[in-house]
Amino acid sequence: MRATIATVWMTALAGCSVFGVRSGYEQPPYDVIDQVAGGVEIRRYGPRLAVETTVAAADADSGQDAAFRILAAYIFGANRSKDEIAMTAPVEVQARSEKISMTVPVEAAAGDGRCVMRFFLPARFSLATAPQPTDPRVRLVAVAAETIAVRRFTGSARAEQVEAERQKLLQALEASSWRPASIPVALFYDPPWTIPLLRRNEVAVAIVRRS
Repeated sequence: MRATIATVWMTALAGCSVFGVRSGYEQPPYDVIDQVAGGVEIRRYGPRLAVETTVAAADADSGQDAAFRILAAYIFGANRSKDEIAMTAPVEVQARSEKISMTVPVEAAAGDGRCVMRFFLPARFSLATAPQPTDPRVRLVAVAAETIAVRRFTGSARAEQVEAERQKLLQALEASSWRPASIPVALFYDPPWTIPLLRRNEVAVAIVRRS
C-alpha cells in the first residue's frame, strides 16, 4: 500500500514488522489444487465474509487511500456495537472503470473510475454476528466459495506494477486448462514499511476449467 496510508496501517497492523506479516496473522484458508507455468497457483477458497466500500477515484492509488481509511474506521469501532475487529490479510483492491459495463471491476483510467476495497473478516463472524456498519459507504458482503488463479510478486504495490503482473497472470492462463471468469484483483498482505523484496503482493482472478 502507499506510504500515504502508513499511519492507518501502523495502528491496524501493529503486530507486523519490516520483515512482513507474522505467521499468527489470520488469513482465509484455501487449498492449492493445481500449479500453472509462469508461477501461477490455483487455489480453492471456501465461503468468506468481507466488509467492502466503493469510492470515487481520480486514480487507482488515491482510491486505495480513501477506501482504506473508510474500512479501517469500521474495524476500529465505527459500527453499531462499537467493537474493534482484528485486521486480517489480505486486503483486496479492485479498480472499476465507468466506461465498461461489467459486474466485475476493471482497471480505471485516471479521473474516470471507482476503487472497490475489501477487508476479509475473522472466520468467527457470520452475516448474523458481524458488527453492523454505521457508515452507509460500508457494507458486509458474503463471498461465495470460488476457485482462483494467483500470481505472487514483491516490491511496489503501485497501480503500474499491479497492471504488469495482471498481464502476466492472464498470459499464463492462456496456455493452461483454466480460463478467467472475472477480471483480476490485487491482494496486499503487508504494511508499507515492510522491506519491498519481502512484501507479499498478489494478483488473482476467479477461474473455471476450459470446456
